[in-house]
Amino acid sequence: MSSARVPVRQWVLSLPIPLRLLLAAQPVLVTPVLQVVHRMITRHLLDQTGFKAFEADSGAVTLIQRFGSAVNLNIHLHCLVLDGVYRRTDGEPVFVQADSPTDEELQALLHKIITRLMKLLTRRGVLVEEEEGGGSSYLADADADADSDEACALRPLQAAACTYRIAFGPRAGQKVFTLQGAMPRDADFKQPLCADIQGNSAARGRALRR
Repeated sequence: MSSARVPVRQWVLSLPIPLRLLLAAQPVLVTPVLQVVHRMITRHLLDQTGFKAFEADSGAVTLIQRFGSAVNLNIHLHCLVLDGVYRRTDGEPVFVQADSPTDEELQALLHKIITRLMKLLTRRGVLVEEEEGGGSSYLADADADADSDEACALRPLQAAACTYRIAFGPRAGQKVFTLQGAMPRDADFKQPLCADIQGNSAARGRALRR
């Protein structure tokens, strides 16, 4: 493998609160979820560079972060991904850099990731798909696993930690005051290269040379 430096870009995937709780309760699901995310990002990079899966491949290192900026329960993924692919050759693989996606392409990629995750978790029996109004919605299956006494005790604490609520005492159930919530926000502000669909979000950071 060549020792030449190639660009690496950070991808961040955040999940809606119900899925954060699901992964917290069943951490065994984190690995297959991560595999889906890596596979979809790799396919995106292959499309950007014009190669098929048997012609090239990419690579990534991921940090699974369990907390947010307020040290609240917030399972999300920080992926350092090669900003391109290595093309297979008879000799040394050749790196081909991918074009930066547009906001529309990132939105489409996030939609594909969500679709694959919902199918994965439905196959695993932890989500139940319901048809409504010509579309589909998904519900967590309360009977998907046999809850231990410990899991039952942790569930309300995890829910409180995910939703910035107080778990114990006379103010139990109330929202925690945060400085971020007190700061004025511009309703028209939108970060570039950041997609958001029903609580799922994906952001693609600046490319770095490594």
